[in-house]
Amino acid sequence: MGSYTIKFLSPPKDISIKLNSSKSESNRLIIIKALSKEKIEIKNLSNANDTSLLNNLINFNSTNTWNAEDAGTSMRFLTSYLSLTKNGALLTGTDRMKKRPIKILVEALREIGANILYKEEEGYPPINIKRKIVQKINNIDIRGDVSSQYISSILMIAPKLENGLGINIINPFYSKSYVKMTLSLMEVFGIKYLFSENQIIIKSQDYKGGSYTVESDWSAASYWYSILSINKDIDKINLIGLRNKSLQGDQIIAKIMSLMGIVTNFNDSGIEIRKNNSVCDYLELDFKDCPDLAQTVLIVASYHKIKLKIYGVESLKIKETDRLTAMKNELHKIGVSFYKKENFWILDKRKKDFPKSVSIDTYKDHRMAMAFAPLASEIDITINNPEVVKKSYPMFWDDMKKVGYSIT
Repeated sequence: MGSYTIKFLSPPKDISIKLNSSKSESNRLIIIKALSKEKIEIKNLSNANDTSLLNNLINFNSTNTWNAEDAGTSMRFLTSYLSLTKNGALLTGTDRMKKRPIKILVEALREIGANILYKEEEGYPPINIKRKIVQKINNIDIRGDVSSQYISSILMIAPKLENGLGINIINPFYSKSYVKMTLSLMEVFGIKYLFSENQIIIKSQDYKGGSYTVESDWSAASYWYSILSINKDIDKINLIGLRNKSLQGDQIIAKIMSLMGIVTNFNDSGIEIRKNNSVCDYLELDFKDCPDLAQTVLIVASYHKIKLKIYGVESLKIKETDRLTAMKNELHKIGVSFYKKENFWILDKRKKDFPKSVSIDTYKDHRMAMAFAPLASEIDITINNPEVVKKSYPMFWDDMKKVGYSIT
């Protein structure tokens, strides 16, 4: 608990940040490794709390109770993994997790042949996996507009089903890039599949052995784009460990930020980002394939007095908090209006100066903390419950200190 007060002092001459590893890649690889009979080596595994939790559960949990705590990815991936591998497993989480829906995934697994019961409220964790899957059907339909993690969860167990599986994804299909990431990582370890439009077919087959080095996290990179864009005293930043040919959909931050005054250049170690000060004054952005970037982009747009019209953000309501409501509340504190209009969310162009100081609530959400932190370049920011960053980027505050911010 507690809070951090963040102020900008002065930057070092050269700024190079070794970003944390991708949580998204790491969590998928942990499940793939657990499903493989052959040896799989994962290099540069993320040190994010969510990844450590999933890794410890898979490798060291000796009880029938599996506590995913506040990790949504772990909850969803474990639902399918345990349905395939365990009898009598209880999967639970925090109070917030018990309010995050799981019904679409559970119904799909029940169709396939899992025996899953709800322990408390229908459609929400905790769940009791009574018996391992006894496959009844070879094809399922699943909605694509709630969480792509439901689809990825089933995809990873599909090769281990007796008859394989065909998945028909019902439009609209959000966060497709994350499904493509899952399939690409499965392919690294020998899984063959067909992906045509919204249909994926995977035959019964075994994962092969091998090794994989996890890329740095493009979601984490977004906060450094924000810092560079907002901070008048920093002209360039080197971000280490990112790839030009990335599996991560959040690489789109480079394109988005090119409209907000930042140029991205790839090199052998990662990327160099620089200012070019060419900033639009109005943007319409679709976040359906990159919802985790929305909070960061809203802050940058607020600083630059850009009017934003955004859509594809429905999944933000069922994250660590209702991120849309949380952003509306906290943006109001810095004098910016953010509201829903028909099927869109609108960020009005800022007309007032920022306050000299502001206290930001984080709602137990790591991305709320990291999205607002770059504003410390302009005003004194207090971040309440700053420890939430450990969920995805444990070294975030240390890295901010390295580039000239005082954190007390």
